[in-house]
Amino acid sequence: MTTYRAAPTEAWVAVELEPFTALYHRPSGSTHLLVEPAPQLLEALAGEGLTLAALRARLEAMFDLADGDDAVLEARLEELVAAGLVAVA
Repeated sequence: MTTYRAAPTEAWVAVELEPFTALYHRPSGSTHLLVEPAPQLLEALAGEGLTLAALRARLEAMFDLADGDDAVLEARLEELVAAGLVAVA
């Protein structure tokens, strides 16, 4: 079963620059400009590996969402993986 994990929150520094979030990722030395929902996904995944279903459940609880679309969520996760901000196990 695939799990997704972001680095712990101490591995990055985020600064809000409406509508963007500038995120400095200490391990890579890279800065990324993110828009919603990327910062929220990183927060939900910080330091803990979650399956897609577990992540969806956490996001639904954190943001009072219902009936999330797994295909859209998976696409956003793959973008974060490609940027090196989320690891897949």
